[in-house]
Amino acid sequence: MDLGASRRGVDMGPFAVRYTDLRERLERIGHTVEDAGNIHVPFREDAERGAQRGARFLGAIADVCARIADETAAALASGQFPLILGGDHSLAAGSIAGAARYHAAKSSRVGVIWLDAHGDINTPGSSRSGNVHGMPLAHLLGHGDKAFAHIADANAPAVLAEHVALVGVRDLDSAERDNARDWKLRVLTMRAIDERGVRSVMQEAITTASGGTAGIWASFDIDCLSPENAPGVGTAVPGGMTGREAHLAMEMLADTGKLIGMDLVEVNPVLDERNRTAELATELILSALGKRIL
Repeated sequence: MDLGASRRGVDMGPFAVRYTDLRERLERIGHTVEDAGNIHVPFREDAERGAQRGARFLGAIADVCARIADETAAALASGQFPLILGGDHSLAAGSIAGAARYHAAKSSRVGVIWLDAHGDINTPGSSRSGNVHGMPLAHLLGHGDKAFAHIADANAPAVLAEHVALVGVRDLDSAERDNARDWKLRVLTMRAIDERGVRSVMQEAITTASGGTAGIWASFDIDCLSPENAPGVGTAVPGGMTGREAHLAMEMLADTGKLIGMDLVEVNPVLDERNRTAELATELILSALGKRIL
């Protein structure tokens, strides 16, 4: 899906990641893999019918996310670990909603670690661009457009702010800063990583997302890395994590034994160099799912 982004090409991200032999490499570290294929996403020309002021293609994106939520909940119900490849980050409003719905039926909550250069906590009323990939976390918290915010449950937000940690953030607009404060979100910026290191920051994020929840959903936007490491992204911001820092973050998540699902999003092959961003994405997935150096 690229409906949530302004730059084209990110819809080819899942193909680029598959091209790195992701399935075979997951199998080599002991996993049984079922590739469920792509969720249907309408063309932009057709999606225009769902457009609204302040949020481009929101109707079509919400429909796609509802299908993602159904697929995610079904995977969890069958005992599988859902891995969702993007595509732009708006899809997380579906994947995490599906996980939340499944666990709500078991009277439990889902914790979220959102690794991203951006906060993604705008609403249609606050967004300057109207790009929905800058809004999914706000809607998972119950804010913004009612239909998009309540894919998991018509009466409750998918996740609670006390169970959410944002990691690696370095580009927030003024409305997002206000929202982060007002909603009491734990935002662990790149300054925190610079000052304290990835280990300390991830320990705090893991404690936040695992406390009082059934487990942790990791939503990983590849632009949380520096553009030198991951050039194939549509909204690159200088000064992000190195590849090795990102691997440590994923290895720490694997060590918890509490990871219940994962998004890997925003790989844009059109902007990439010899598919190396997709290759790095695959390596990070492998680290999150148990690949070890020793």
